Amino acid sequence: MNAVTIIGGGLAGCECAATLARHGIKVKLYDMKPQRMSPAHHSPDLGELVCSNSLKAERLGSASGLLKAEMARFGSVSLECARATRVPAGGALAVDREQFARLMTLHMEQEPLIQVIREELKQLPEEGVVVVATGPLTAEPLTQAIVELCGEAGLSFHDAAAPIVACDSLNMDRAFFAARYGRGDDDYINCPMEKDEYEAFVEALTEAEGVELKPFEKEHFRVYEGCMPIEVMAGRGADTLRFGPLRPVGLTDSHTGKRPYAVVQLRKENREGTLYNIVGFQTNLKFGEQKRVFSMIPGLERTHFVRYGVMHRNTFIQSPKLLDIDFSLKKDKRIYFAGQITGVEGYMESAAIGILAGENIARRFAGQFPLDLPRTTMLGALSRHVYAGNRDNFQPMGANMGLLPPLEQRIKGKAERYEAIARRAIADMDLYLQEEQVSSPGR
Repeated sequence: MNAVTIIGGGLAGCECAATLARHGIKVKLYDMKPQRMSPAHHSPDLGELVCSNSLKAERLGSASGLLKAEMARFGSVSLECARATRVPAGGALAVDREQFARLMTLHMEQEPLIQVIREELKQLPEEGVVVVATGPLTAEPLTQAIVELCGEAGLSFHDAAAPIVACDSLNMDRAFFAARYGRGDDDYINCPMEKDEYEAFVEALTEAEGVELKPFEKEHFRVYEGCMPIEVMAGRGADTLRFGPLRPVGLTDSHTGKRPYAVVQLRKENREGTLYNIVGFQTNLKFGEQKRVFSMIPGLERTHFVRYGVMHRNTFIQSPKLLDIDFSLKKDKRIYFAGQITGVEGYMESAAIGILAGENIARRFAGQFPLDLPRTTMLGALSRHVYAGNRDNFQPMGANMGLLPPLEQRIKGKAERYEAIARRAIADMDLYLQEEQVSSPGR
C-alpha cells in the first residue's frame, strides 16, 4: 500500500496523519515551513496556533466541550497535546502555544509510520491518495491548483488576529483579576471603563486608520462574522462593543465594588503568565494606531505590545458542491480535503475534520463504508455542514448547539437543555461506535 500524502502540517493535517498511523497506514506529511512562512506563521513547528491560544470551553454542556468529548473518543492528538500544555483560563482550554506546537511536532516526528517532509508542494500529486489540509493560509501556487481543480469554487476571505501584551507593563491600579460570574480561578485580567472612557475609546477606534488593502484584496475582501475586526464591530453602533466583547456582565471591579460600564478582558498567552492577549480584539489597524487607541484602555496606558494584531487571508472551498460524505472530491475520489479549508471555523473543528478524513480513508482501504455519524452528535453535525450544507450560500461554521436537533422533551433552562443535548450526543456516539466497531482509543 502506497503512503497517503497529506499537504499541510496544521491541526487537521497532524490529526489526519496520526489517525492513519493508528490504523497502520504510512503517511507522507508535507509542510512548507520553515522553507516558506505564511504572513501569520512565526514558528517552524507543526500545529502552530496563529490566532487565539484558546481552544474554548471544556464543559460538556457547551458546543466546544461536546466536540472535545467526541474527539477524545477518536484519540485526538491535538486534544492530548493541549491538555499537556494548558495554561489557566477559567472554564476554557487555553494552551502555551509554543509548547503545544513543539509537542505536536514531536508526536509527528516520533511516529514510525509518519514521514515529515519540509517542502512546499505547489501542485497536487498525480498519483495516490492525497489529503489537502493546508488551512486558511494556503500558499498561492497550491491555491491556484485547487481553483483549477474545483473551478470557481475556491474562495477567499480574511481573518484578524488580536494583539499580545506584556503582563508586567499593565497598570494593575486600574485593572483587576477575575473570571466572569466567578467561574474558575481569577484567570482573566479585566480593564474596566467608565461611560466617558468607553465613548472616547469607541470614537477613537472608529476613526483610526487601518492597513491599506492591496487591489486584489479589496476586490475579494469580506469580513467573516466569527472573527470580526474590533474596529469594524465598533462601527456598527455605539453600544455594539458593550454588548459584545466588552460586556461587563458577571464582573465586579475589585477597586470600586461596582459593575463597570464596559470591560476589556485579557487572557493568558503562556503558562508563565508573562504574556496576555486582548480578548476579541482582532484588528486590521496600523501598528501605530493600535498603540495609540488601545493605550486609551484603562490599565493599558503604558503597556508593551509584544505583537500587534494582523489581518491575513483565509481560503475555503464550496464543500457541499464538491465533497462526498467521506470528504473526498466528487470528481476525483483520490483527493480528500480536511480542516478549515472545508468550511469549518475554529481550531478544534479543523482538527476534528482531520480525524474524520483519516478515519474515512482507513475505512476505504479496509473496504468499509464511510462514517455516517449520528446527526445528534457534534461531529456528525459538522460533517453534514461540510458535505451537505447550504449549496447556494455556503459559509464557514464552528461548533454550536444550533446545529443539533432539539430534544423530544422540552427543558426550560438553557444550561440544563444543553447538558441534556450533550448527554444524548455522547450516548448516540458511543452506540454508533459500538455498532460500527469503529476503533476509538479514547473511550
